[in-house]
Amino acid sequence: MSSPAPIRWDRQIQRRLARGEESALGELYDQFAPLVHGLAHRVLADQAAAEQITRDVFTHVWEHADSFDPGQGSMRSWIGTLTHRRAVERLRREHALAAGDGAEAAEGAPLEPPSVEEEVLAAATAARVQYVVASLPQALRETLLLTYFGGRTYGQAAKELGITPATAKHRMRLGLQLLATALSTEPTR
Repeated sequence: MSSPAPIRWDRQIQRRLARGEESALGELYDQFAPLVHGLAHRVLADQAAAEQITRDVFTHVWEHADSFDPGQGSMRSWIGTLTHRRAVERLRREHALAAGDGAEAAEGAPLEPPSVEEEVLAAATAARVQYVVASLPQALRETLLLTYFGGRTYGQAAKELGITPATAKHRMRLGLQLLATALSTEPTR
């Protein structure tokens, strides 16, 4: 069971963001940028794209702090969900463009290169995610790699793995729970 301290912090940081406190965004960035960048890089396998997703996610958080609902989960899970959603959308857009579906790919030029510290933290987070995913049981790992990191739907993953969509959904949820548990034991800075 989680302690109430993170919930209080989540609410406090949300209030500060809503008031327009740039220092709150800085704190949030320092805390979660490695997670965001690492997850985006894991999904997209592209450093520049991961940097763009990181900027996009924190811009969204800044502009829409009121859309965070502490009753639905932690700030960490909200930011992780935003990151995953944006990375998968980008991946699907790129696949559609490569397949000739006429989809427009929105590319943004990097505003400034990440610092060495940011790159090291992002690489460490990505390595931790890879280690945890690699340690999952094979059935969970395969499903998680196809759906969460590969951008496939439950139905597509189920077909590829020769299982039912319900089984694919169950495996993905269990895999994500195990991943979240393993990552939540990481020491915080």
